[in-house]
Amino acid sequence: MLNAYLAIAFTPLLGALITGLGGHRLGKRWSHRLCIGAVAISFLVSAWVFVRFYFQGYEAEQFTVYTWGTVGNLTLQVGFLVDELTSLMMMVVTFVSLMVHIYTIGYMREDPGYSRFFAYIALFTFAMLMLVMANNFLQLFFGWEAVGLVSYLLIGFWYKRETAIRANLKAFLVNRVGDFGFLLGIAGVFYWFGSLDYLDVFGAVPELAATAPALQVTDNWQWPALTFICICLFIGAMGKSAQVPLHVWLPDSMEGPTPISALIHAATMVTAGVFMVARMSPIFEYSETALAFVLVIGSITALSMGLVGIVQQDIKRVVAYSTLSQLGYMVVALGVSAYSAAIFHLFTHAFFKALLFLGAGAVIIALHHEQDIRKMGGLRKALPITYFTFLIGTLALVGTPLFAGFYSKDAIIAAVGTYDGPAAALAEFCVLAGVFVTALYSFRLLFVVFHGKSRVEEETRAHLREPASVVWMPLVLLAIPSLMIGWWLTGPLLFGEFFGNAIKVLPAHDNLRELAGEYHGAMSFALHGLLTPVFWLMVAGLVVAWIFYSWRPAWPARVAAMLAWPHRLLINKYYADQFNQKVMADGSVGLGRRLWQFGDGKLIDGMVVHGLAGGVAWLAGTMRRLQTGYLYHYAFVMMGGLLLLLGWLLLR
Repeated sequence: MLNAYLAIAFTPLLGALITGLGGHRLGKRWSHRLCIGAVAISFLVSAWVFVRFYFQGYEAEQFTVYTWGTVGNLTLQVGFLVDELTSLMMMVVTFVSLMVHIYTIGYMREDPGYSRFFAYIALFTFAMLMLVMANNFLQLFFGWEAVGLVSYLLIGFWYKRETAIRANLKAFLVNRVGDFGFLLGIAGVFYWFGSLDYLDVFGAVPELAATAPALQVTDNWQWPALTFICICLFIGAMGKSAQVPLHVWLPDSMEGPTPISALIHAATMVTAGVFMVARMSPIFEYSETALAFVLVIGSITALSMGLVGIVQQDIKRVVAYSTLSQLGYMVVALGVSAYSAAIFHLFTHAFFKALLFLGAGAVIIALHHEQDIRKMGGLRKALPITYFTFLIGTLALVGTPLFAGFYSKDAIIAAVGTYDGPAAALAEFCVLAGVFVTALYSFRLLFVVFHGKSRVEEETRAHLREPASVVWMPLVLLAIPSLMIGWWLTGPLLFGEFFGNAIKVLPAHDNLRELAGEYHGAMSFALHGLLTPVFWLMVAGLVVAWIFYSWRPAWPARVAAMLAWPHRLLINKYYADQFNQKVMADGSVGLGRRLWQFGDGKLIDGMVVHGLAGGVAWLAGTMRRLQTGYLYHYAFVMMGGLLLLLGWLLLR
C-alpha cells in the first residue's frame, strides 16, 4: 500500500516539476495533458483507497517514508497516516483538483502563463495531499506552509495587476498571523508531550489531562496546557479557514483566476483548518474552553459573513462570502464536538461550492470577463447548461431537501440544537438566521444573473453562447454529487461508524449520537426536513429574494436608502479593512517610526554615537586650554596640585 500512497502524493508533484521546468518546450497541449494525467492517477488511486475503507472496513495504516534526522528523542520524518478521515479528504482534494484542471483548459486558453498555471495548481494539489496525509505535526506544518506559498503564487498569478499583488500580499500576511499561533501550538505539543507523532501525542492526551499541567502566565494566572495548545492551533485554523477576524484575505483573493477560487476557496486550502481541528479531536475534546472559543468564532463568522454577501455586486465575491459563511457552519460543528458533521459538510460543500465558482467562471467567460452582476440578467436561455448546474449548486447550498447540502447543514443545525454548553444560544441563533441569509443571497444571485431583463451590452449579447465542453463538462460532473452524494453517505459518515478511531468524541459531548436513533434513511431525513423551521426559513429567504430581485427590483434601492447605516456597514464589510489599515498597518508603521526616532535617533545616534563623540570633543577642548606653552602656567598648576595633595594628607 505504501506505493499506492506515494503515487497519490507524488504524481502531482512530478507533473508540476516537469511542466514548471519544461513548459516552454512542452507547449500548451502537453502541459495540460501531463498535469491532468498526474492528478487523474492520484484521484483514481485515492478513490480506490476510499472504496476499500468504505466497503471493506480497511484498517488504518501508518508509514515512515523518510527520516530527516534525529535530535535526542525527537525523530523528524516524512510519513503517512491513512485512515478513514484521510481517505475521504484525499478523494475530495483530488476529484475537485481534477475538475479544476480540466476546466482550466477552457478558462486559461488564451493566457500567456498557461503552462505556469498548470504547474502551480498541480503543485498545490501535492501540498494539500501532504497536509492531509501527514502522520506528524512537522509534516503537517510543511503542508500547511506549502499550500500558503502556492496560494500566494496563484492569487497573484496575474502579477501585472496591482490589485492581484495587493491581494496575494494580504493573504500571505494575514495567514502569517494565524501561522504564528499554529507554530506556538506545535511548540506546546512538543514541550508537553515530547513528541510530534500524532499517535504518540493522541495516546498521551488522557494522562496529560489527568495531571492538568499549566502554563504560568502571571503569578495569579495559569493557562491549562491543553487549552493553550488547542487555542493556538485553532488560531492557525482561523487564518487558513478565514474565520473572523482573520477572514479579510479571502474576498480579495478573488483577484486570481476563477479556477483558483474553486480549488483553493471551495474544497482545499480553506478547509484545511476544519480538517486539522477534526484530526486533533483527541486533544480538543479535553478542553471545554477551547471548544467554546471555536463555537463563538464559528457562529459569528457564519452569520456576519453571510450578511455581507447580500450586498456584494461582484459574482465571485458573492460566492466568496458564501464560502466564509459555510466555513463558519463547519467551525460551529467543531465547537459542539460534531466533528463528523463538520467533515461531512466540508465534503458536500466541496462539490457544490466548486460548482458555483466554476459556474460563475463560465458566466464570466461568456460575458468577456465581466463580473458585475448589475451588468448581467436574462442569461438562462443563452447559457442553459451553466444555468441548470448553477441552479443545482444553489439548491444544495441553501439546504434544499434531497440535495447534498441539506443533509450536512441540517445535521449541524440539529447538533447545535441538542448542545447545552457555553454560547449555545448564540450558536443556535446564528445558524438558524444564517439559513434565511444564505437563501437570500443565493437566490438573489440566481435571479439577478439568470432571470429578469437582460442588462448585458448589445455587442456582448449578440455573441452569447455556452462555453466549450471542457468548461461545462466539469460543471455537470460536479452537479451530480451536489445533488446525490447525500443519499448514499449521510448514514455512514454522520451516524455510522465510518470514521472509526480517526475522530474521537467523549461520551458527554456526543450530540450526534442522540440524533442517530432518529435517522431512518436519507429519504426519511429529507421528508422530515420539510416539516422543520429550517426549511421554512429557507423558503422565506427564497420568497424575499424573488420579491426584491425579480418581482419588485426597485425595492432593494429603497430599502438600502431607508437602512442607510446598516447598508453602509455591510458595504464596507464592517470596516475590517479600514481598521486593519489604520490600526494594524499604519499603527505598526507609526510605532516603528517612533522607535526609530527615539531608539535610533535619540538613544543610539544621539546619546551613544554622537554623545560619546561630542563628549570626547568637549573633554579634548577643555584639556587643550591647559596646554598654553607658558612655563609659569605649568609651575602654577604644579604648585596648586602639590598644595591640594598636602591639604588632603593633613586632613586625613
